[in-house]
Amino acid sequence: MVLQSTPPALAVPAVLFIVLLVVGFILGAIGSAVVRRLSNPVGKYRLFYLGILLPYTLLSYGVLALLAFGPALTATLPVTTTGPVGTVVADCFGFLAAGLVGLAAYTPTIRGVRSARDIDLSTSIAVARMVRFVLGASVVLAVVLLPVRLWDVTESPIGLSIGLAVVVGVIIGGSPWIITALRRTTKPTGETADRLDALRGRAGLDVRDVRILDTTDEETANALVRGPPRYRRLFVTSTFLDRFDDETAAALLSVQAGRVRAHLLVRQAGTVIVAAGFLVGAVTGFNPRWLLLAAAGGAVLGGFWLTRRGVRAADDYAAEQVGASTVADAFERYAAVHSMDPSRRRVQNPLSVNVALGDRIDRLRE
Repeated sequence: MVLQSTPPALAVPAVLFIVLLVVGFILGAIGSAVVRRLSNPVGKYRLFYLGILLPYTLLSYGVLALLAFGPALTATLPVTTTGPVGTVVADCFGFLAAGLVGLAAYTPTIRGVRSARDIDLSTSIAVARMVRFVLGASVVLAVVLLPVRLWDVTESPIGLSIGLAVVVGVIIGGSPWIITALRRTTKPTGETADRLDALRGRAGLDVRDVRILDTTDEETANALVRGPPRYRRLFVTSTFLDRFDDETAAALLSVQAGRVRAHLLVRQAGTVIVAAGFLVGAVTGFNPRWLLLAAAGGAVLGGFWLTRRGVRAADDYAAEQVGASTVADAFERYAAVHSMDPSRRRVQNPLSVNVALGDRIDRLRE
């Protein structure tokens, strides 16, 4: 769908954008003040980001999109942009605006995270990295969504599902290059490269190459695998290599190998695509509407259940590779490095895509 011939007014969406920024900052400040006083604040901060700040950012994007903030801002540019170029620019402005709202909400939480984890994370450095991420992600999303915009697949649930499948496939397939573009990475050499090769061999993790993410300031010790089957890339953080011994690192890499074997990303992406298709069908008036809404809810619950099974399958694979107790010890070490208390649930949350870390540890101990 191309830009409208008559440019929409900018005044109302611009004012609302400012309001969303202010509300986001207040939400982040109040939420951070509450979370800092809770037990296990690091774990609660993660829930706060995923359960409150992320939905608020998505809601802000939806509201600004309804008011045509992107097209209105594009119309004020000194250079006329029409057709596909104008669509990309307008979408980029829309994603950027929502990202800035999320950044406004995230900024007041940095001090609380720094205190909870006892790290020397500069607010200016954290904000600068997030700005770079928001800018890059806005451009990538705008370009990837261009075919969906031009073909206007939102009129059909099947068309939307196909469009989303293409978009998600491109993002997942291109993630090795996207992450490298959005984050500062280095290629391991010398002893570091030899160590990673040995760790991958113990973990049974088959990837094409490895990149190291610089996390000296935030001290996050993570590893993840991204990319299509013939070009998978392992990303490890510098803190992962510094804080974990070979036993712990091999166990955590085994979990990543298990996630690849369980096709965890495919399960998550499939849940989004199927549920979105049913939901759009209900919203756009396809009948029976209530049946489509029920199908969307069922797709979400079923997809989350499959994802949790994938998480457990990955843990089982890691236990076969290095031993169950070794994986459990690695999870406990991971929690300690991030100043977290492994959470446990008496009843599994059906709306959770993950399994509580404490429950995973207990399962491995048994």
